[in-house]
Amino acid sequence: MNRFSTFVLATMLLCKPVSLTFAESLGEEPSWKAGVSSVKITPEGPAWMAGYASRDKPSDGVEHDLFAKSLVIQDPAGKTLVIVTLDLISVPGPLRAHIEGKLKQSHGLDPENLLMNCSHTHSGPEIRTTGTALEGLDPERRDKAVAYVEKLQTRIISSIGAAFIKLAPANISFQKARAGFAMNRRLPSDTGYRNSPNPEGRVDHDVPLLRVEDTEGAIKAIVFGYACHNTTLGFYQMNGDYAGYAQHYIEVAHPGTVAMFMMGCGGDQNPYPRRTLELAKQHGRTLATAVEAGLETPKREITGSLKMAFATADLDYADAPTKDELLERAKSEDPYEKNYAERLLKELEVGTLLTLYPAPVQVVRFGDAVLFVALPGETVVDYSLRIKRENRKPGGPDVWVAGYSNDVFAYIPSLRILLEGGYEAGGAMRYMTTVVQPGAFAPNVEDRLMSRVNELIKSTAQATPVASE
Repeated sequence: MNRFSTFVLATMLLCKPVSLTFAESLGEEPSWKAGVSSVKITPEGPAWMAGYASRDKPSDGVEHDLFAKSLVIQDPAGKTLVIVTLDLISVPGPLRAHIEGKLKQSHGLDPENLLMNCSHTHSGPEIRTTGTALEGLDPERRDKAVAYVEKLQTRIISSIGAAFIKLAPANISFQKARAGFAMNRRLPSDTGYRNSPNPEGRVDHDVPLLRVEDTEGAIKAIVFGYACHNTTLGFYQMNGDYAGYAQHYIEVAHPGTVAMFMMGCGGDQNPYPRRTLELAKQHGRTLATAVEAGLETPKREITGSLKMAFATADLDYADAPTKDELLERAKSEDPYEKNYAERLLKELEVGTLLTLYPAPVQVVRFGDAVLFVALPGETVVDYSLRIKRENRKPGGPDVWVAGYSNDVFAYIPSLRILLEGGYEAGGAMRYMTTVVQPGAFAPNVEDRLMSRVNELIKSTAQATPVASE
């Protein structure tokens, strides 16, 4: 089947429910099923890149391609989970909402049935999905940004459709390993916390993975995670940084396999050392080697059923600045501070500044084997460490925590980091344009997010989970 035929079939599939498989038509025992697909999402030609405000020109080449990858999993009762991973800086809320709406129309799937995660590569295209994100761009750049998002949406949907087409009986298991190149990047100093390697800082070196095999034992998909910024590189060629290389190395080692990277709670984690192409490849090789080691560990077979829940946590902002304060800040000689103040003043002209943000939280239980928690935003490592500490019990499920999921709208600090201050605590807010935020979060941010996480964990442990909001 050529690429055009696959695209047509995938698009048609999103217009009607999936029919019974051949095995089901014969009355055979139902089983877990899976289907996986990958589609290229590299921009065509030069494009402005995301991740570093200092970039002053479009890309000048492609080091390696970027991909959207989709894994559809169904339990024996037909409950469905769609996992989408993206070699992109972000999953903006409007992008997630668009894909969610299409899946509702085509398959009747609810929000808890869709999980989206981005690698947060700083060497991919800018993703602009709101008026505030497009504001101030020259017409050519604006038109290209809009066109790219439209094409991206179409390709993600085609990837999901192709994964549905490939649904077949599968064996799914959980394994894990560790990798050590991530280091905490918040170094205390006399002038506050600097973005610099801190060997005493908190880290999460877990490399969890889902292994999807067909009934003959061939590996069809490997989903793996790690908590570390994809910021080894900062030049002008498109690439997926260490996560892109890791996926490539795994797929070369396992022909016919689709490797899918899921970013963990790496908001305050960087790869070290960094800044060269050779180091990006080295970190990718290190992570791929960890996955290979994980594949040799005992399998934890996934049986039983999927249990899923999805809801939002209302995260309060600290008291917003007044108009007079913003007028004063707009006089700053710092161009980023000046632009930020001007954006907030424009928001005041048409209404009021935000007082809270509805941040999505998702929990998936893979039978009794894995408790998966997907957090929004650029979540810091404290969250994954806390969730694992509070939920890992002898004989209980393994715990996998991902950040950068479903809506990446801001850094989400823990209370500890909020009180310490610095970039992740609120300093980064001035660079965020998809959502214009008034400043740092309130001190109850960790309590608000963890309260929702714990509620969904509890609900999915029950026979009948609480309905999603």
